[in-house]
Amino acid sequence: MGTDVVALDRSFAGDHLGAMAQSMDDLPYRLMVKPVEGHVVAWSGNNVIAASDHALVMHETRLPPTIYFPKDDIRVLAPEPSARRTFCPFKGTATYWDLRLKGRTIADGAWSYERTLEEARDIEGYIGFFPDVVDRYDGPDDLLERTDDGHVSGALVDWLMREAWHCSDATALTRALGRRFVEDGIAISRLNASIWSLHPQEAGVSYIWSRSTDTVETMHVVYDELATDAYRDSPIRHVTEGLGGVRQSLLTDEAEFPFPIMADLKAEGGTDYVAMPLPFSNGQIHVMTMTSDHPEGFTTANLGLVFECSNVISRFYEVLAQRANAVALLETYLGEGTGARVLGGEIRRGDGDDIDAAILFCDLRESTKWDARLDRDTYLALLNAFFEAVVDDVKQNQGEVLKFVGDGVLAVFPSGGDDDAARARALRAASGIVQHVETLAPPGIDETIGCTVGIDFGRVTYGNVGSKDRLDFTVIGRPAIVAARLSDLAKVEGHVILATADIAVVDDGRLIPLGERSLHNIAETIGIFTPESDAQAPGVS
Repeated sequence: MGTDVVALDRSFAGDHLGAMAQSMDDLPYRLMVKPVEGHVVAWSGNNVIAASDHALVMHETRLPPTIYFPKDDIRVLAPEPSARRTFCPFKGTATYWDLRLKGRTIADGAWSYERTLEEARDIEGYIGFFPDVVDRYDGPDDLLERTDDGHVSGALVDWLMREAWHCSDATALTRALGRRFVEDGIAISRLNASIWSLHPQEAGVSYIWSRSTDTVETMHVVYDELATDAYRDSPIRHVTEGLGGVRQSLLTDEAEFPFPIMADLKAEGGTDYVAMPLPFSNGQIHVMTMTSDHPEGFTTANLGLVFECSNVISRFYEVLAQRANAVALLETYLGEGTGARVLGGEIRRGDGDDIDAAILFCDLRESTKWDARLDRDTYLALLNAFFEAVVDDVKQNQGEVLKFVGDGVLAVFPSGGDDDAARARALRAASGIVQHVETLAPPGIDETIGCTVGIDFGRVTYGNVGSKDRLDFTVIGRPAIVAARLSDLAKVEGHVILATADIAVVDDGRLIPLGERSLHNIAETIGIFTPESDAQAPGVS
């Protein structure tokens, strides 16, 4: 990476000098361009690739000096630029050039800014080289001497060090940041933090703070939206893909990139826009954008201040995102209640409780036949439709799916001190599941889909079991075994729902007794019941 391209990939946002610039020992973030006094030669190996009496040196806060040459003084430049473009919020759009040396070509070995932002106007049209291209520069002794960068300090830094950690989630952090920027003299009207997530349905979340309302709007982005023109033509995609930050004045109709969002922000009174990468420690790039409504837009000094603090801001978002991701993953793979228990610290083997609960086990009917008859994608579509139907009805009745077992589903309805309510909720869920599954019509299947359900009630252990380093949070106990056996028995006897007497005690006669049955690995016989509509089932399925 060239010194200037480090700025491309790290460049970001800010606003007006005010008290903030004065708090930085009169050395705010800055760009400074000076002519080099003397002849400068750039060498790549034994090749002179540039030689000039009119070279420039740019000093940018906390970056090594960069030497720029007039195009006419470059000896190895390709006649036309390459297709690559990136954007620096401090300097403008970077155009890339191939270098043609003896016997080889260095792709995108140099860059230029063909139309710069105001503060970088002196280097417009000049060429800079990547450090791995230039082995040495010959020129004045002080050619690459660094300037005094000063240090970052002030109210924003103090707040990040002392108070930002109090923010409990990304919504609170975004609102606090917006307020902090305004208090520190930054004329920001809109702040957006777009954070990618680990979620089965959501690709990410955008937290959008508005100064006018002092509120944060949360926008959840589903995966399908990533294939739309709205995302493809957005600064978020541009920055996420590592093409640098984005800086665009909203006061002109001349735009470097035709991002539709710019017109919307301009209509709302925006004057300047910046999008900056928020890199996480795993290398993933998230995005923060800022819109100004000041007549002159953002200044480099405050833009640079936010740039200087961006890695710290990024870490706060990363910590909060990691917690949100942990909650989402635990809820996805373990269930909402179970996930909360694990996140709350029940992570050791044996952690858990003995609870009274209704246990429901639901199985897809004729799954072996479907597996044999259907191609893999169609069969998986059938399973997913079945699982979704079961999960929906369990959740609607305040139950929790604990796990998928092959083509079966294990669910728990904790009593919480009201045993009859738990029994009733399990029965309602069973009825809803059966009706729901019968309406499924997965692609490629023209037959009715069916299922069987077994339900029991009793005391179970709800907690961690397994090896020392591989645990499962589930329910263990006789009711779980009985519920699964009843689901199997329903297939054999041609029923749909089978329940025990411990469930039937809450029924008003709609459950019909079927007598005693022996179940595999259960010592005593079990009295079983089925809904009246299922009592005259036509036989073995």
